[in-house]
Amino acid sequence: MPTLRVEMFEGRTAEQKRALAKELTDACVRVLGGSPDSVDILIYDIKRSDWATGGTLWSEKAAAPPPQG
Repeated sequence: MPTLRVEMFEGRTAEQKRALAKELTDACVRVLGGSPDSVDILIYDIKRSDWATGGTLWSEKAAAPPPQG
């Protein structure tokens, strides 16, 4: 069965992560078959300062003023 790697910005609660793990596990079992015990989920909390899109750190995007126009 699969091992799922989830990367997202830090700040989610344990309850949110638990719910996400349950939903992802249920989907894997429903689509792929097998048992829930065979689904592994790795959750990585990433700081906004450690993630960039389009050459800009997300920590800087959050602080930037909205574009005018």
